[in-house]
Amino acid sequence: MNLPNKLTMFRVLLIPFFVAFMLADLTAYDKWIALAIFIIASLTDLLDGKIARKYHLVTNFGKFMDPLADKLLVCSALICLVALEKIPAWIVIVIIAREFIISGFRLIASDNGVVIAASYWGKFKTTFQMVMICLMIADLGALSLLTAIVMWAALALTVVSLADYLIKNKDVMKDTK
Repeated sequence: MNLPNKLTMFRVLLIPFFVAFMLADLTAYDKWIALAIFIIASLTDLLDGKIARKYHLVTNFGKFMDPLADKLLVCSALICLVALEKIPAWIVIVIIAREFIISGFRLIASDNGVVIAASYWGKFKTTFQMVMICLMIADLGALSLLTAIVMWAALALTVVSLADYLIKNKDVMKDTK
């Protein structure tokens, strides 16, 4: 297993620890530990892709697991934030629904021999979602307006990136078999 794939698996292994600290109420530091774990996991996402592309270490395993690890991390964080009443459930439903739709869309495309690459809209969406999650975990009253703005921007980018994928790849939905 190459380094980018190890980083991806490390990200997946961090998720249960992140969730445990997010939902724990043992010490005054639980949320800060959860935030640190989330930031480390998010940085491994950035790092594994850069290493894989730079050193030509892109693998089928990585193509499958990297986006799955991202979805697991972000969705786990969002579900925890709903449980902690930091974000409205309907926003999380929209975000998770988008992920299911895109994943299904990519499966159909793959079945037709088409690879759908991540778009800039999707990358912006992920960045805003991760920043939003960090702000919500930190829960700093002085940044509540910024947190709200980032949340609405992340939601808008979620919808825009979904529309972008569907419009650019509408031919994938045509029955070619």
